[in-house]
Formats: sequence, C-alpha cells, structure tokens
Amino acid sequence: MTDDLYERQRRYYHLRAREYDLGAWQPATEDQATDVAHVIEVISALPPARTLDVACGTGLLSQHLRGELTLLDASADMLARAARRVPEAEVIEGDALPLPFSDAAFERVFSSHFYDHLRPEDRRRFLAEAARVAAELIVVQQSEAATHREGEERRALQDGSTHRIYKVYFTPESLLAELGSGRLLYRGPALMVACRGER
Repeated sequence: MTDDLYERQRRYYHLRAREYDLGAWQPATEDQATDVAHVIEVISALPPARTLDVACGTGLLSQHLRGELTLLDASADMLARAARRVPEAEVIEGDALPLPFSDAAFERVFSSHFYDHLRPEDRRRFLAEAARVAAELIVVQQSEAATHREGEERRALQDGSTHRIYKVYFTPESLLAELGSGRLLYRGPALMVACRGER
C-alpha cells in the first residue's frame, strides 16, 4: 500500500506506537471492560494454529493467540514492542497488500482494528490475500456503529500532532456481508469478533 493516504496512516501508527498501550484496550467504562475481557476470552479459546497476525501493533491481542505465531506490521516501533510481549513469535516488518507469504502458509489469519482502515477496493484485496494464505480469517472490530459509515477522519496524538486516517465503522451485518460468509464469535456494545472459514 503506497498511496499518500496509507503513507500518512503508516506514519500515524508509527508515531502512535509509543503511546498505543496507554489508549488501546484501556477500558473507560464497565461495559468496555466487559467487552475487552470477552474478546480476550474468545481469542484465548481458539484452537492452536499456525497464525499470521496482520497489523499486530504492540501485540496486545497477539499474546493471547495459541500456536505457532507470525507477527506482521508496517511499523518497526510497533513490532519491537510486540516482540518483547510475544518473544516466541516470528516478527516481520512489511505491508499487508500483498501479504508477503506463499499460498497456504498458515492455518489462520488474525487481524484486529486493521480491516477498518482500508478503503473498499483494498478490503476486497485483503480478503483475497487472507484466503490465499490461510483457510480461516478472524477479525476484531468496533461494533458500536448504528449504521455502516466510512471515510477520512482526523486523529490527534499526545504530542499535539494531527493525522488524517481512513476509518470504517461497521455494523455486525455489514462486516459479515463483506466477509461473504462466516459468523460472529462475539458481539458486545463496543467490540465484535468475526470469523470466516474454520479449521
């Protein structure tokens, strides 16, 4: 992914790496805390598998995946933090489009809060790439949207800088429709876990 939007987005997450753990998965309400706990429970209960975690970030969810694990992220800073959190995993710095792996290299592709930063044509490409390298895809996304909406939005970092990113707010129905088949493993007020294909 090399166009200007994704380069800006890549820079945003590279800069956000040092503060990511302070905001990500730090629930502000009891409902959010329950959601996070349920998502971790669902992920921890997945059968062990050769798993590729796409856009793994700092490994906050990666650490709960069982089986042989490969972590992929475009940010070296994010990967360095993930490697400390999941030292047994293989870490690879690179892009998700296309995925730099051979056909059927994994049993599962896992991704959290990445799919919702892709534009429609790139979401289709990602789904095709995920299907190429693994039979199963699991995505974690926000679920508070009442209606599906997407577009560019501005985000601020603690250093005061602002960045434009692309963001999709899925409904459970719109996410499952895009996946083409599959089911929800968890649906809460703020988070959902969806699965396409199963081992």
